[in-house]
Amino acid sequence: MATDSFQKLTETAQAIKETRSTNTKIAICADYFRSIPEDENLRRAAQFLGEGAFSDLSGKRASVGSRTYSTCAANFCEIDYEKVFKPCKTALGSASEAIEKLMQNIDVARRKRSPSQLSLKQVEEQYHKLSQLSSRADKQEVLQNCWKKMTALEIKYFIRIMSRGSLRIGFETKSVVSALSKAFKKKLENVRYAHMITGSIGNTAVLCKNNSLDQASFKLFHPLSFMLASPIESRSIENLDPYIAEEKFDGMRAQGHVKGEQVELYSRDLNDITHSFPEIVQFFTSRNLPALVLDGEICVYKDDEILPFQLLQKRMGRKKPSQEVIQKYPVLFIAYDVLYHGKQPTFGHPLAKRRELLVTLSKKYSLPITNQFNVETHAHVEELFERALAHGNEGLMLKKKESTYEYGQRRKSWLKVKRPGGTLDTVLMYAHAGSGRRGGYYSDFTLGIRVAEDERYEEEFIPIGKAYGGYTDEEMKRLNKKIKDLTVEKYGPTLGLIPEIVVELEFDDIQVNKRTKANYTLRLPRFKAIRWDLAPTDANTLKDVERMYQQKIDRDRLKQKENPSFVFHQ
Repeated sequence: MATDSFQKLTETAQAIKETRSTNTKIAICADYFRSIPEDENLRRAAQFLGEGAFSDLSGKRASVGSRTYSTCAANFCEIDYEKVFKPCKTALGSASEAIEKLMQNIDVARRKRSPSQLSLKQVEEQYHKLSQLSSRADKQEVLQNCWKKMTALEIKYFIRIMSRGSLRIGFETKSVVSALSKAFKKKLENVRYAHMITGSIGNTAVLCKNNSLDQASFKLFHPLSFMLASPIESRSIENLDPYIAEEKFDGMRAQGHVKGEQVELYSRDLNDITHSFPEIVQFFTSRNLPALVLDGEICVYKDDEILPFQLLQKRMGRKKPSQEVIQKYPVLFIAYDVLYHGKQPTFGHPLAKRRELLVTLSKKYSLPITNQFNVETHAHVEELFERALAHGNEGLMLKKKESTYEYGQRRKSWLKVKRPGGTLDTVLMYAHAGSGRRGGYYSDFTLGIRVAEDERYEEEFIPIGKAYGGYTDEEMKRLNKKIKDLTVEKYGPTLGLIPEIVVELEFDDIQVNKRTKANYTLRLPRFKAIRWDLAPTDANTLKDVERMYQQKIDRDRLKQKENPSFVFHQ
């Protein structure tokens, strides 16, 4: 099989998925990278595995939604979308997984396809073609023509790469970086640094192969990987001296790149969100700033209060928000780090030095920045935590003063102190097979809330979220033994269950999501307890969810002028 074939890439991805050991996953990918002789094909392979159809630098998107490729697959397989495709998708928990199974098992779909080992270049050309189309019919024509030349496995990964989501193989970008390090015998930190400052995993792969990592250089207007925080196991840290505290805002993490009249904003998933916040762009352009990259939070800020994230959602994703929306939900960019200034990156400097620069910039150019607090006692940490909650914020961040900006990492230099947003008693509706260490067990679960007495629904339960952790290995084994007796449907790696097992689910927040049946989803749901003592009729209802959401919106918040969580030198 040709090393430049898309089939070879998808078989590599599937081999990675079916392997439990992280080191073995990295070795498989490294062997694959070493087998590719041409620079451009290596770039494409690393990009497809680590970024998606397009480089993060390109700003391009295939812009093919789930509904478009799902209805296209139903038509290709000549099945009813509502009666056959949607139940398969619901049961498997994945449209691409459902499409793969249907392509494998439906005779008409097999007859239509004649796999021809498309090259990586040919697949990339199809992604570019899709990015230039606007009508659903035109996009579906391209999809069908591609699928006729692909195996079912290729189709699944073609969709996942196109959608820029996770490939769901237990192998994210940082693992691709590790594979490049192993493949070309480069220091991992050097590969990570090159990826950080170039913003392209494909270009990084070529630099690795050609012994040119030292040629990597930072450019403005490509998003840098964000530094991430680890949850603190308890409120106590043995020695608080190395840390400062900041409030953890109830907003959207963002990165601002500024040079003269050019301003671009990026979300934590490295998407360009500039168009959604024109007043932030105007704010930065009016300041006559030097070339800068700022790390911070976008918050709805009105009447001296930081308002809930749920209201910020009304601004997100809008290509051009109306003046009415801007006035109703005004936003502010609050900076808490500076990653580039003038002509030099600053992420290698300690936090204390970056903070000094940020304060200077704030005073000179009137930029909102976080308020920092030195902490000396655990009682003081508790006091700051309660004040953050009173402001309506999520909690506290504890940051080591001497830490560098550990881009793309979740280590112990930044710690988040939070309180769960709430709990709900839910029922297990679907069990999904795990991977990696949990291979052989059903370890991912779709949980539902009760709507039996809700006149808006005909079902007894509807999904509210998916949970992947919070239980012990012993609890997982007991669950697996129990769900065998409760299985009523099986679609590939997913079981449909009789709703009998009740789980107390802990979560960070409730968010509006109109694409779901409940119109709400839970943010970071996880098991708190398996309630073997409760019956399905004890589960919380959708009306409970709606009430909890509204209480969050309506709660009183401490005004920012009272011990503010940020400072604004106007």
